Amino acid sequence: MCQLLAMNCNVPTDICFSFAGFQARGGATDVHGDGWGIAFFEGRGTRVFLDPQPSCVSPVAELVRSYPIHSKNVIAHIRKATQGGVALENTHPFMRELWGRYWIFAHNGNLSDFTPPLDGSFTPVGQTDSERAFCWLLQNLRQRFGRRPPSQTRLFDALHQLTLDLGARGACNYLLSNGDCLFAHCSTQLSYIIRQAPFTVAHLRDQDLSIDFSDVTTPDDRVAVIATVPLTDNERWTTMPNGSLWLFAEGVPVRHQLTVAGPAKAPA
Repeated sequence: MCQLLAMNCNVPTDICFSFAGFQARGGATDVHGDGWGIAFFEGRGTRVFLDPQPSCVSPVAELVRSYPIHSKNVIAHIRKATQGGVALENTHPFMRELWGRYWIFAHNGNLSDFTPPLDGSFTPVGQTDSERAFCWLLQNLRQRFGRRPPSQTRLFDALHQLTLDLGARGACNYLLSNGDCLFAHCSTQLSYIIRQAPFTVAHLRDQDLSIDFSDVTTPDDRVAVIATVPLTDNERWTTMPNGSLWLFAEGVPVRHQLTVAGPAKAPA
């Protein structure tokens, strides 16, 4: 299946270090060679880079790796195709507008036979179950809340109910953001780390590359990084319980709730 990467911060931050490790997994150190993409929120705008080539050989990926775009919310994806061919229109993350804001979505999993009724307000362009799920989520949010966006609390509650349905249909790890906060659903595999003072040296698993974050941050900076598989080998990452929805804001997880029945597994 695919792999996910996200960043949520309290100040605009670049993702170059984390992306260097993630990029290598797109066909070099792992098998996810069916395209890649990344989206950066900048104010109310969004920069989206997509390429159906493997990220390990993509010139666009090299540009992103060397271009320090600063953002408070970033979502990235490397693809191992399950539904839909290798094509630009099937490359994550996907973007749509709702309530006057751009929304970004990326998915890892397989929702078999997921053909929900869509009313035309959000229509898939490609053939993936992921894009259908994104359109279905936004359609339901618009139907529930109308033309005015809900509070963050009500939005989380609504997404939780919708994710209960999605999670019952198959593996559904996803990342979702409107630029204000970041939602992460762990169906089968996601981990996160919070980097804050005192900052230390981090070393990537997939490349022999290190960075001393104390050289490139201020004492007030706080960064949450979410990934399918931890990107570094010398830091302690927290494993999210399978079947849990998380809300990150200003670089910390502020809420999480189960999306499956049964007791939660305590985060490591």
